[in-house]
Amino acid sequence: MSVTSKVVLGVSVVLTLSTVATVHLKQAWDRERLHQGVVRDLERLERKKENLRLLEQQKVLTRHLEEERRRAEARLRPQDT
Repeated sequence: MSVTSKVVLGVSVVLTLSTVATVHLKQAWDRERLHQGVVRDLERLERKKENLRLLEQQKVLTRHLEEERRRAEARLRPQDT
C-alpha cells in the first residue's frame, strides 16, 4: 500500500469512528432530554393537582367565612333597629 492510500484509509477510519461516536452520544443525550421532559411533565401535573386541591380548600373556607359574616350581620341588624 502506498503512503497516500494509508493516509486516506486512516482518515476515513477516524472520520467513521468519530461519526459513529457522535451519533451515539447525541442519541444518549436525546434520550436523557426526553426522560427529563417526562419527569418535568409529571412534576407539573402534581403541582397542578396540588393547586386545584388548595383552590378547592380556599373555596370552602371562603364559603364558611361569608356564611359567618352573614350570620354576624344578621345578629347585629336586629339590635340596630
